[in-house]
Amino acid sequence: MTSLLTRISRPLAGVVAAAMLATPIAAVPARADQSDRIVFDVELRGIRAGELSINGKITEGAYGANGVLQTAGLVGFLRKIKFTASVSGLFADGRFTPLKYTEVDDAPNRDSRHEIIYNNGTPVSVSRVPPRKPKNRDVDPAKQGGTVDPLTALYAVLRDVPRDEACKLDVKMYDGARRSQVRLFDPKPHGKGLVCSGEYRRLEGFSEKDMKEKSRFAFTLYYDPSAKGGLQVDRIETDTIYGKGRLTRR
Repeated sequence: MTSLLTRISRPLAGVVAAAMLATPIAAVPARADQSDRIVFDVELRGIRAGELSINGKITEGAYGANGVLQTAGLVGFLRKIKFTASVSGLFADGRFTPLKYTEVDDAPNRDSRHEIIYNNGTPVSVSRVPPRKPKNRDVDPAKQGGTVDPLTALYAVLRDVPRDEACKLDVKMYDGARRSQVRLFDPKPHGKGLVCSGEYRRLEGFSEKDMKEKSRFAFTLYYDPSAKGGLQVDRIETDTIYGKGRLTRR
């Protein structure tokens, strides 16, 4: 299944890539209630290529998020591509547990809808319209307990966090066919904020070509103080197989 996050992590390979939390995740405590409006410009080789926006909310033991990734600038003029996604789930003790994830791929000659349904943190139904022919390398959904969907991952890493929670992440993600890992570590002061080292790693379900091309992508994530208190992600930078990649907050 081609996922929203995969679309970012391929050209920006590891930028945010992807990453992040679900029930069985070893997460740290987080604020109980919050709402976020997050917008990033996606740049490749210094050229604005896209826009990522996420609206998310955590309240009373539940969370929900909607996300849009679309081409922009000259790239958007030449080729219009748009991915929308939504997720709902439970939130307790600093952990995200997705219940239902839906993604719509709106691109020329490639309109499709993907859906993952969870039970107790494990995918129990993975579907695509039009149907996708399974591949031998696809990972078994029943063995993906403790992973999260792409949008939960993005929201978890890009939302505002208390300073003592920043740069603490080591999670697995499942996009309906592939399994990957993201780590944030080594926090260091950076102005009034922090800078983290990060790594995105392809684990299972990827083609031999993808694994041979590159299986690990290093990236750097920068936090600045948030107007609401705590820290917010200001930008993410990485060297991709296509050149310098960056997500910059608006």
